[in-house]
Amino acid sequence: MSMGTGSLFETDAPRPLADILRPASLQEVLGQDHLLGADAPLGRMTREGRLTSMILWGPPGTGKTTIARLLAGGTDLHFEPLSAVFSGVADLRKVFERAKERRVGGQGTLLFVDEIHRFNRAQQDGFLPYVEDGTVILVGATTENPSFELNGALLSRSQVFVLNRLGHEALEALLARAEEEIGRSLPLIAEARSAVCAMADGDGRYLLNLVEEIVSLSADDILDVADLTKAIQKRAPLYDKSQEAHYNLISALHKSLRGSDADAALYWLARMLAGGEDPRYIARRLTRFAVEDIGLADPDALPQSLAAWEAYERIGSPEGELAIAQCVLYLATAPKSNAVYRAFSRAKKSAFETGSLAPPKHILNAPTSLMKDLGYGDGYQYDHNTDEGFSGQDYFPEEMARANFYRPADRGFERDVKNRLDYWQKLRERGPTDEC
Repeated sequence: MSMGTGSLFETDAPRPLADILRPASLQEVLGQDHLLGADAPLGRMTREGRLTSMILWGPPGTGKTTIARLLAGGTDLHFEPLSAVFSGVADLRKVFERAKERRVGGQGTLLFVDEIHRFNRAQQDGFLPYVEDGTVILVGATTENPSFELNGALLSRSQVFVLNRLGHEALEALLARAEEEIGRSLPLIAEARSAVCAMADGDGRYLLNLVEEIVSLSADDILDVADLTKAIQKRAPLYDKSQEAHYNLISALHKSLRGSDADAALYWLARMLAGGEDPRYIARRLTRFAVEDIGLADPDALPQSLAAWEAYERIGSPEGELAIAQCVLYLATAPKSNAVYRAFSRAKKSAFETGSLAPPKHILNAPTSLMKDLGYGDGYQYDHNTDEGFSGQDYFPEEMARANFYRPADRGFERDVKNRLDYWQKLRERGPTDEC
């Protein structure tokens, strides 16, 4: 009786739309044709009935679990799902024992590990012997960069396949499938329909959850974008300040600034702030950019960066973010030069190679008679006593040839600096003056 009641409850239990519309074949999976097409890697593997261990890397809601399940079905492997969040070493041992038993009976096992990056290094090493001897075909799913999160040994035994976030066309196709399943069109004007796809942010599962929320609203009302925004909680952007998105977006901001693309730089700034990035971190990176990629091409870049940082510290969010945006525009539109950065790199390299060479004696002070007797300060020429304010003396160690570390760009303020250096070099070539 209890079994019958259980079956009844299971039959009547509502199923999420995402589960109902789960693809039944690889051909039904949307947005991943580069992997699943007939001539694509996973398409070929399935057709040929051979799978290798692999890592599926991609954003949430792009079909990683579904693809793994379909790969198992398409190659007659037993599908063994496991979540790294809820499993430990004991669970892994049980899985491997069951896989060994199946192998004796002639059936292979596809072990699907969701969020495999959550396993620590020792746990990841535990997969290696079972992957190597073919006890399991491992399919790991991760939203994080495998290069950072997975052991090199595990990666060397697996192929990494990158899944794309679902584009607008794929999300529209998924909306059409949902409408066919529910038997009617969603009560949305065209702009609101596009807004739903934008809210999903490339996540098919989240899109179907939104559809369920919309369907639960009154069917008599046609929603515009404003109505939709009121009724549906907007999804927070995918952004983890400690993970790859953090580094990807700051890299995008930095390179947009270097490329003098003010609009792109503002976009990436807005993306980072929308994701919850600490504006102080951004201010620090802008200050670094000012000295690394602008330098003396515009000496005001550094004061502008520090002023924006201080302004934010004084007035906070959201008002202070405008000071950071102003700084971004200043840096993006400033002349660029990495001459200071490169000059310092050359100087550090030379300092490392030359060791502990002493300064030439003529530029050393001689506060004691012994130091005077040793020649400290002997022959030093006071630059202000020359006609040009430049003596042309050599200030490098006596054992070291003169080096040219700083090579200013012919842009912005550095053009003037370059002219000065060229002028002084001509005076230097003329030789030291006899004045003191």
